[in-house]
Amino acid sequence: MQVTETLSEGLKRELQIVVPATELDSRLSARLEEMKGQVQLKGFRPGKVPVAHLRRIYGKSAMAEIVQNVLNENARKTLEERGERAAMQPSFDLPEDESDAGDVLAGKKDLAYKMTYEVLPKFELGDFKGIKIERPVAEVSDEEVETELKRLARDSAEYAPKDGAAADGDRLTISYLGKLDGEPFEGGADDNAFVTLGSGRFIPGFEEQLAGAKAGEERVLNVTFPEEYGAKQLAGKAATFDVVVKEVSAPAETTIDDEWAKKFGIESLDELKATMRQQLESQLGSATRTKVKRQLLDQLDEKHAFELPPTMVEQEFQNVWNQVTQDLQRSGRSFADEDTTEEAAKADYRKIAERRVRLGLVLSEIGEQNSIQVTDEEVQRALVDRIRQFPGQEKQVYDFYRENPDALASLRAPIFEEKVVDYVLGLAEITDKTVSREDLMKDDEEEAKA
Repeated sequence: MQVTETLSEGLKRELQIVVPATELDSRLSARLEEMKGQVQLKGFRPGKVPVAHLRRIYGKSAMAEIVQNVLNENARKTLEERGERAAMQPSFDLPEDESDAGDVLAGKKDLAYKMTYEVLPKFELGDFKGIKIERPVAEVSDEEVETELKRLARDSAEYAPKDGAAADGDRLTISYLGKLDGEPFEGGADDNAFVTLGSGRFIPGFEEQLAGAKAGEERVLNVTFPEEYGAKQLAGKAATFDVVVKEVSAPAETTIDDEWAKKFGIESLDELKATMRQQLESQLGSATRTKVKRQLLDQLDEKHAFELPPTMVEQEFQNVWNQVTQDLQRSGRSFADEDTTEEAAKADYRKIAERRVRLGLVLSEIGEQNSIQVTDEEVQRALVDRIRQFPGQEKQVYDFYRENPDALASLRAPIFEEKVVDYVLGLAEITDKTVSREDLMKDDEEEAKA
């Protein structure tokens, strides 16, 4: 094999590689010898098919397979010899002329091709011991636990139909049809919906306007969707709902005690309270982790500046941009509705893609330099967790991940990232700051993008 560098510009490399026809022919002969004992052809006893006959029948297809193996082997070998790491799979420019390609497959001509790739940048890691983190921490109060108990009691209450007007705490069975400017909108109808007055689960004003309703009654509700409503095409819009009340039910009185706790498979009320406290603490802990990680990534980003592989950035940008445009399409909104333009949005999201690629390379380098590994057991646990998300399809999901290395790598990657984050946090200076639950749980759009 002869390798000639034809381009070295920034992170981009281009090599001209020539593989002698003699090498290809030698590989082909070895492959045909293997096939000799495997194939069965009419008129020949097993293992007695002449190699020359196999070459005439299978020569081109076998050579095509050999060429593909040679491309992959040479790429791996060349990178090792040059001491380079490719940012992504190299691309190969093979002979386009049909006669040339035919001669190569026939073993009559050297295989000459161009290999193009981008190398991972080399950079110095910043000083992690200079990182300072303010960790927001919120405590779970007894009042919050009591509130959760009451919510659970309300949600698990048994209801019985009642005569008379609906009051706070009653559950109504209704059908409704939502309209914007007098026209029904998608997703705004239901024939059998449950509404518990006072639960606050519907948009503001919806439950309140059903107070005092009776079974069989029809009402038209006037509401305004919140500005931050999930469906962007409805956010901030005034709407009406034509409602028919089918039934009014009152909750049976619930006594919150040990016997009630046993309904949930827990031995006592104290144990139920402890379980609820743990769940609330877990929620707060996740929120704390998110904000701490964001601070860490921000500082790692500030400490590192180096050239990024253009193809990696472009691929990440396309992933981000496809998600953005799909979300806009689903919500029926435009860039103008988001108070921006497509050009400005692309510029913003390209910066986000660059940040993600840069941080990914930094975290990868930290992990490599400090021998941070993801064990097979950790990947297996992640796979089991993933499988549990698809009840009834466990075998199909398991087979999919086992047969697709890229899919399995997608389980390994977040585990590796969290282990690297933990490693760096162990070197950082962390100061706790007590905050309210509301402040801790406050949404941060930038966190979601990062």
